[in-house]
Amino acid sequence: MEHDHKIIPDYGPLAGMRVLDAGSLLAMPFAGTLLADFGAEVIHIERPGTGDTLRAMGPFAEFNGKKVSAAWAQDGRNKLSMTLELNLKHPEVKKIFIGLVCQSDVFMENMVWLEKLGICDEELMEANPKLVIAHISGFGRKEFGGAAGYCGRASYDMIGQAFSGWMNLNGFDGGEPVAAKPFLNDFVSAMATVFGVMTAYVNAMKTGRGQVVDVAQFEAQAMYMCDTYTSYTLLGENRTRSGNSSTAFQPYGVFRSRDGFDVALGAFGSGVYNRFMAGSGLDGEYFTYDECSSGPAALKSPKGMELDAAVKAWCAGRTAQEIEDAMAAVRVPCSRVNTARECLENEHFRERNDWITYEDQTTKAPIKAFGVVPKMSRTPGMVWRGAPELGQDTDEILRELLGYDEEEIAELRKKQLI
Repeated sequence: MEHDHKIIPDYGPLAGMRVLDAGSLLAMPFAGTLLADFGAEVIHIERPGTGDTLRAMGPFAEFNGKKVSAAWAQDGRNKLSMTLELNLKHPEVKKIFIGLVCQSDVFMENMVWLEKLGICDEELMEANPKLVIAHISGFGRKEFGGAAGYCGRASYDMIGQAFSGWMNLNGFDGGEPVAAKPFLNDFVSAMATVFGVMTAYVNAMKTGRGQVVDVAQFEAQAMYMCDTYTSYTLLGENRTRSGNSSTAFQPYGVFRSRDGFDVALGAFGSGVYNRFMAGSGLDGEYFTYDECSSGPAALKSPKGMELDAAVKAWCAGRTAQEIEDAMAAVRVPCSRVNTARECLENEHFRERNDWITYEDQTTKAPIKAFGVVPKMSRTPGMVWRGAPELGQDTDEILRELLGYDEEEIAELRKKQLI
């Protein structure tokens, strides 16, 4: 939908789309960032004085006497920051919020006690029938079903990983389950939100009717479980942790090089397995695919275990670069396990233009950060400015979108509503 008043520049495939983001730490705001990277005008509604909790998450960098969260500097970019005490029991706040809803395409939130704030889907849809509403919560909203006592439960990233069964797969046999870092479930939930919002938005463009998108963190994670559930329903296999190895084929895992680097290497299927054998110089006639790599029984056989030891020894006798070069020559997937520094120094990251610099709006310092993905040939995304200072755009939004004058804005500030 094209809007009469725009505050951000035109760029990307989502230019003209307006999103109200009332989320905080981490999934919902990141969904807003993904949309903003590709041109959506995202108004991040933050609480006066404190803002998005992500702003308070360390570590912090300090420039010009001001501090900024490293996470906020990366993921707060491209959005407009509007402070608003989002409690519709204040008539002034309700007027502002409903006014913004009427001029927006999407409202996204992951707040608790939504009903206590006076916000209900039916009223928002009545104000704007084309509106797409997206909710993120740990266990989903009761309107979409759920067992008694679940939908209102509190949740964090790790809780979604645990409840979905994802955490049970991560870690080593005999060890404790491991949460995928840094916040995998939050980011997965953000991707589910973007997908849901965009599909509903396309439908609203076609039909003129909006709808509600309900994203439960545990369900977003469950979508990434591959055959874990069907291995149980079809085969009775209740899968547990296996570290970095595969239970179905080899070589597959993380191996230590002669110069002390960890190297990830995998060869799935007979074709890639045979290429690995050619590239490594191991005896492919002795270590045949069927005997050593094809299925759990082959891996546990004497020859299968002998191959595992031979691969470890082969890697231990070579530098990480030699391993990567040997595998690249025969097109076998392989990479050393990079640190942040190694990613920043890597020539392929650089040649892909993955590192960009923009000005953080709080500290006014240049921030080097990861750029926009995916890349697009005709309507690429961009970063038009860094993460905003808290409330940086409040006055402009009130003036340009809602027609408030300076006196009215000053009165709202006096009441601590903005």
